[in-house]
Amino acid sequence: MEELAAEAGITVRTLRFYRERGLIQPPRREGRIAWYDDHHLARLRTVTGLLKRGHTLNGIADLASTFDSGRDVAEVLGLGEPTEETPVRLTPEQLADYFQDQATAENLAAAMELGYLGIDGDEIVHISRRLLEASSELVRAGVPLDAVLSAGRQVREHADALADLFLSVLRTHTAHTDPDQLRSLAHAVVDSELSMALDRRLRKDDQRS
Repeated sequence: MEELAAEAGITVRTLRFYRERGLIQPPRREGRIAWYDDHHLARLRTVTGLLKRGHTLNGIADLASTFDSGRDVAEVLGLGEPTEETPVRLTPEQLADYFQDQATAENLAAAMELGYLGIDGDEIVHISRRLLEASSELVRAGVPLDAVLSAGRQVREHADALADLFLSVLRTHTAHTDPDQLRSLAHAVVDSELSMALDRRLRKDDQRS
């Protein structure tokens, strides 16, 4: 414990307090000896970083609990399945930088439930760089993260329905389904239709004003 505290730049008393609050996992014990490892040190440095960014110990404890009970990264990413998305590995500090005070335990739990986030050791893995950056931009524009996640849940339902539609049409009318062709055609149709739908909605808003 003394060695870990020294490496983390904190006092032994502070380390004991963090342990009692559940901010770090218990050590591995061999008789009377308690062994800490690099994972404990990484967590302590994360706690220090989050405190410097203005997060409270209660909030950090909630985040730690969420991370420790989070979905496994393999389950979230569906490793081995084809995807166009680029996963992003983040420390809790880096995730807090993206979403500031919106990175609450409740919001992170919702993101894990949606399959946006997974846990790999001391790292958080976001399933898609594009989604991460878009979500962060919406939050910076003033949209609460819980509203972004709620909208994401609705978009997911519509996206699943669109994917089912495209697969059904191709499998009904063609002998083969080429994944690359499917993605290209689906992107072209959905992007165009969404663009035109936004045009129609914006024109209606302009007419009302």
